[in-house]
Amino acid sequence: MEVPKGGITLIIGPNGSGKTTLINVVTGFLKADAGRIIFEGRDITNKAPHDRFKLGIVRTFQTPHPLKKLTVLENLLIADAGYGERVSEALTGKWLKREEDLVDKAFNILNFLGIDHLWSDWAMNLSGGQLRLLEVGRALMCDAKLIIMDEPIAGVAPALAHSILRKLKDLAKEGISFMIVEHRLDIILDYVDRVYVMANGRIVAEGKGREILNNPEVIEVYLGAQG
Repeated sequence: MEVPKGGITLIIGPNGSGKTTLINVVTGFLKADAGRIIFEGRDITNKAPHDRFKLGIVRTFQTPHPLKKLTVLENLLIADAGYGERVSEALTGKWLKREEDLVDKAFNILNFLGIDHLWSDWAMNLSGGQLRLLEVGRALMCDAKLIIMDEPIAGVAPALAHSILRKLKDLAKEGISFMIVEHRLDIILDYVDRVYVMANGRIVAEGKGREILNNPEVIEVYLGAQG
């Protein structure tokens, strides 16, 4: 399968088809038994998760993992928390300008995501949809090139789900790539560029948007899962 630059690629399939396992292999949380993972022309199959992160591959989880006892703004700033710890940086004061730039960047991202009014709220007090946006914001703070998302609109009210997906579409137009696993096909299919269907650990079909629902193999996979 391919995830084109600046596009939204959706992976669907019944429970147990291997979608989350695929995400874990691509992000390095699981080792690949076979095949290769190529990112920007580089073989990253055996690289550790932190090495893939440095290349611009960032993931979000099915259950958001914010730092609950930090504010929304602090959750974004923590993405570059290590800067200024070197003696040379501390003595010269370079970290001051760096911190100012990071705060400006964080507020720009929060404003884009529509949650800038929550900047001083504790992350533990956010709603499910707001937590999803916060995770996107943290990925953007890391200058992600590929954002891999596991059910980003699960449990989110339809209106907010559409809002989240519109923002992802805008980010894709800026060149960020998305690889998404999602079950809410009634909402997400209108926003994606390519769909891959998984069953029993393999790709069984691919297509565009809602066209994929008319594929006989896809119908068989879902009907079989319900039987």
